[in-house]
Amino acid sequence: MSRILNGLSKNYVLLLIVVFGGFLIFGFSENIKGPALPRMQAELSLDELQVGVLLAFNSLGYLLACSFTGWLARKAGLKLTTALAFVSMALSGVCMFFAANYAALSGAYFLMYIGNGILEIALAILAARIFVKNTGAMMNLAHFFYGLSSTFAPLIAASLMGVQLQGSELGWRGMYMLMLALSVLPLLPGLFARYSGEEESQGERKSLKDFVRDPVAWLIVIVLSFGVVSELAVGGWLVNFLEKAYGWSGDAAARMLSAFFFCFMLARLLLGPVTDKIGYTMSLILLSAFSGLCSIAAVIIGEPGAFLFALAGVGIAPIYPTVMALLARRYASSADTAITFTVTLMGIASVIGNFAIGAVTDGIKHLFAGGGGMESDGLIAGLSAGYLFIGACALLCSAASVILYAMLKRRNAVL
Repeated sequence: MSRILNGLSKNYVLLLIVVFGGFLIFGFSENIKGPALPRMQAELSLDELQVGVLLAFNSLGYLLACSFTGWLARKAGLKLTTALAFVSMALSGVCMFFAANYAALSGAYFLMYIGNGILEIALAILAARIFVKNTGAMMNLAHFFYGLSSTFAPLIAASLMGVQLQGSELGWRGMYMLMLALSVLPLLPGLFARYSGEEESQGERKSLKDFVRDPVAWLIVIVLSFGVVSELAVGGWLVNFLEKAYGWSGDAAARMLSAFFFCFMLARLLLGPVTDKIGYTMSLILLSAFSGLCSIAAVIIGEPGAFLFALAGVGIAPIYPTVMALLARRYASSADTAITFTVTLMGIASVIGNFAIGAVTDGIKHLFAGGGGMESDGLIAGLSAGYLFIGACALLCSAASVILYAMLKRRNAVL
């Protein structure tokens, strides 16, 4: 018996390494873009709308991956699915290194987001299967590793881009290739883990049509969509905002983004047990409202309130893992379908959200310039409007969570 338990324990540890290590790499791949985007803009002569379109278009890769990963995991297994994710991400770094123009860069980003989407769904399904106790705390702990790598990703990216190699800087191309090459590391323990048999039926399995007809499922999609748009937008736009609106150096702006992810990381490490105690839905209401108010206050106050950009990470960090915990508990017998349905639709919102932020920023900038203002003032006004939109998304996440709480309370099913 002890040998069997030891065997199970070792396999569980290997699966934990895959989950925690996967989120660690995921954080790097998502958040090294902050310091890199201004350099991409300068080298390829991109305006703010093109950056928004770049992020939105490449989110289509994420959306595409989300749409088939659940099916792939059921047909081919999670081992092959996670391996495909890691390999895709590593290859995208090579493609990015050789990207000569905007179209090639978009293609490389598209491939990276394919890998990111496959990885996120696969890790979420695996986590839902193995975290059957203290689900909120364990989901937040797993996503803590995303926050951990995200904290250091901007600093590492900024430092690597300045490294001299054979008389020239490594630049954003070399930085991306090196960082994404780390994607192969979590693959190794996964090759020795057993993925089959983790899922046990705990009730009648729901089909995709059942989720389409479930208003609670749609509300969860809305909650997660607003929260994730607000969360992911920080990585893409905060450095840009601080450099162009406040005239901060690239290193100083990267440090503030790292401060955001430091708060983000601590929140996922420390607030997971709190979400289990006060309830997932109530946690979503309070934390997303806090994040939105911090972001909006930071823009209104101006440069002296820049620290609030970082503090917003405390509120937005637990949103995604808490929603995953809610899905794992509410749809225990159909977690893979629930996660695929929710995250795929969230991906659509991410495409729209990235485009909307870029469009708002560029539209206000040109509107200001058309009114006779200076171009630099127009850019600042546009960036401020874009960031106010990011804060508004967090507040809308909170408002949708209030509606979700009321609906679940009427059904005596509050989680």
